[in-house]
Amino acid sequence: MQCEVQKESTENEEVLEAGRAEEDRETEGVAEKAGGLLLISGEAGLGKTALLTHVRRVAGERDDCAVLFGRGSKSAERVPFTVVRQLLQPELAAMTQEARRELLGDWHDIAGPALGITPPVGPLADPQGVRDGLDWVITQLAFKGKPLVVIVDDAHWVDPESLTWLTSFAVRLTEMPLLIVLAYRPEELPDHTPGFKELVAGRVARPVELHALTPEAVAGLVREALGPGADDPFCREVWAVTGGNAYEAVELIAKARDRDMDPVEESAALLRELGAAARGKGLVARLEQLGSAVTRFAYAAAVLGTEIELTLAANLAGMGPTEAKQRADQLREARILTGDTTLEFVHPLIATAVYRAIPTGTRTAMHGQAAWLSADAGKGVAVSARHLLEVHPDADADVVGQLRAAAREHLAVGAPDAARRCLERALLEPPPEEDRAMLLYELGCAALLTSPKTTINHLRAALDLPDLGEDLRIDATFRLSQAYAHNSQLDEAARVVADQAKRIPAGPGRMRLQAAHYMWQGVQVEEEDAIGRSHRIAELARDLEGRDNAERTLLVLRAFDGTLRSENSLEVGEFIDRVLVDGKLPDGLGWTNAEWGFEIPSQIGIVCSYLDRLDEAGELFDQAVRAFEIAGWSGAHLAFAHDFRGLVLRRRGDLEEAEQALRKGLGLAHRLGPGLPIQWDGTCLLIDTLIARGKIDEAQEVAEANSFLPPYSPAIVLPDAACLAGRLLLARGKTKEAIEELEAAGRRLEERGRHNTLWAPWALDLAFAIKDEEPERARTLVSQAIQHAMRFGTDTAIGEALRLAAKVDAPRERPDRLSKAVAHLRKSPCRYELAAALVDHGVALRECGQQAEAVERLREGLELSERCGADGLVRTARAELVELGVEEEAIEEEAEPTG
Repeated sequence: MQCEVQKESTENEEVLEAGRAEEDRETEGVAEKAGGLLLISGEAGLGKTALLTHVRRVAGERDDCAVLFGRGSKSAERVPFTVVRQLLQPELAAMTQEARRELLGDWHDIAGPALGITPPVGPLADPQGVRDGLDWVITQLAFKGKPLVVIVDDAHWVDPESLTWLTSFAVRLTEMPLLIVLAYRPEELPDHTPGFKELVAGRVARPVELHALTPEAVAGLVREALGPGADDPFCREVWAVTGGNAYEAVELIAKARDRDMDPVEESAALLRELGAAARGKGLVARLEQLGSAVTRFAYAAAVLGTEIELTLAANLAGMGPTEAKQRADQLREARILTGDTTLEFVHPLIATAVYRAIPTGTRTAMHGQAAWLSADAGKGVAVSARHLLEVHPDADADVVGQLRAAAREHLAVGAPDAARRCLERALLEPPPEEDRAMLLYELGCAALLTSPKTTINHLRAALDLPDLGEDLRIDATFRLSQAYAHNSQLDEAARVVADQAKRIPAGPGRMRLQAAHYMWQGVQVEEEDAIGRSHRIAELARDLEGRDNAERTLLVLRAFDGTLRSENSLEVGEFIDRVLVDGKLPDGLGWTNAEWGFEIPSQIGIVCSYLDRLDEAGELFDQAVRAFEIAGWSGAHLAFAHDFRGLVLRRRGDLEEAEQALRKGLGLAHRLGPGLPIQWDGTCLLIDTLIARGKIDEAQEVAEANSFLPPYSPAIVLPDAACLAGRLLLARGKTKEAIEELEAAGRRLEERGRHNTLWAPWALDLAFAIKDEEPERARTLVSQAIQHAMRFGTDTAIGEALRLAAKVDAPRERPDRLSKAVAHLRKSPCRYELAAALVDHGVALRECGQQAEAVERLREGLELSERCGADGLVRTARAELVELGVEEEAIEEEAEPTG
């Protein structure tokens, strides 16, 4: 009744606007397959639920769309993916198992546990991977079945996992046959999902704001229910008593009708007392008048919250099924509960009032009972834990065990924040002293994916306790070092593993910590004792054969260090060969292995990239992408995989494909929040690729959008950030600023013995920048850089050093140097560098008057540049050929067969 009267009332403009918006969006959004978002905002009781009921009915009556509905609940706010399951389980339950598996595809094992349709396949699911899987499911439902209308009531009480997913999905609705309708109370927006606050406050969709009913609208409600004879003073008093609150007005009118009240001015004085019984203390008093048994059953229902099973409520209230059914009937008659075998409160305001009316001690005890009853009823530890979170700490080991079990389940479905809440509550119980260290360890692991700072605090506390076994102590230390590294505290990461390694007896565990120590030291930009550390790891790895993964890890670190130092590439490659088994990663050093982390296989791939072993590197990083996608790791791991895949493509000269991979990796990194270390690699590699493509303005845009400014990342990135900044400044014509940046980079790299001219070409770029003002110094820089490249010994390193060195040579000397560069780069798998050398050689030959040879070189360079996607080289080569008298039509004909 309320819904229909509100819709028809010309006085409630907000509801009319919402109705019109819904119908317009439904027609334009769903029927024409363009995504839409409708936000409905209003305080409690203003008609949001009634309006959504209307939306559900209108959409449900259509044959060309399907409706998914969910409702947030204060009582179930701490149960992960509650609303996700409300929305999607009915659709999935109607399918056969085969149809569900086909619908989910590769996401079956990743999103299935969160949906509650399949058990977890591992102990830890990546939250971002789960959200991506849910995106896939709802997208497939929308495109393969009927267009969808997704309706969520009380979004302010939706569990954080569901609300985070809904928010991320809602802001990306484009050209999808899907309408999302969210209703919420603006004064109760949750702090746990800041993205939702931004969504409703932003410009993605203007919320429809519901306000209190006007006196005229309330009069319409009164006369609709009590007859047209209701006089104006009576109607006005209904409005005054309820303040225009739609829910309270409807309840008051219903009570007046139940009492056969004559709707005239003489009856108006009775309305205030009657209205007080519809809310707060008045509602509780009315409930208590129904008797203690009815009140006890209502309390049980309030503790259980939503989707209240009659049998479970009866057990919690301490009564048999027959009596429980009678009490439920009485509560239905009183318009407090609705439903049959599954009950719910008529309105959230009633549920809140009843719950708050339960005496504190009674409420706590009932939550404790509800936890065990839920467990006995097979509801799962997640539901039980929701109740245990409300129980007062009492040093109960069973409660600790239940909360730890719930935390494990939460982690397995991709809800680490929920796991953290359970473990933090278990810590307050408190646990038995012998379990405290283990609990802290679990708490640190639970926060590893989402909060490095929290991980650090808990793991340090665990390590300070004596009850942590040696194996767990080693693992906790390694994970603590990872947390420090992910929090950009590389000094601490290296120090903590070094300190713990001294306390561990010799063996694989100690070697694991030593390897971690060298790894975190070796990736620091400002490492204080880089040369000393290089000598120590060289001595340690000299005789290692790679018999186990501890030895293999040290060999990888030795190879990575040798690459940065520009040591002999053949010797560096031998270290890598001792690690790989038949050219593949050994067992236990895979991409998703938790013992050693993904950093070790990443360093193998990076080293191979700089050793010109691009096929091996490409296969490794393709495997990384597949492994992370299969595991559902769609956060930092997958972002790194796409970045390093982009590195290989950049080295190969597939610049367009490299740009795509790097933009994808950077997009994934941005989803994790601003200022994270993962964003530095993606930003640097993308800028480097855009410079190679000749897209200098775009490179600068990427730099500005990603805060590519000093101070740069404390961890080594690819290529070196400061060197890249200098190269970008040179490309933009800012020579003075470039010189300052390159000189600072050079001092830092020289002090640490890092001379790789492919990773950090500062000396060659600086030589070019100062060649006119300081020619002698420029030649010295070039000579040293060539020596380093020769020592490294790959054709790419030597050829590229020679090519860049030629920029400093006198014009007559350039052709000879560039001819040698071309000769080396023809043997290299790096096609962009060869294309650049060919074009540079052609230009140098033209400047020396060797026109025929220049045309030959430029034509070859043009063809290869076009294949690489190096637009800047293409423009240069074309302009040079035109300068040499080759017509543009002839150039295009030459290029067309291979374009």
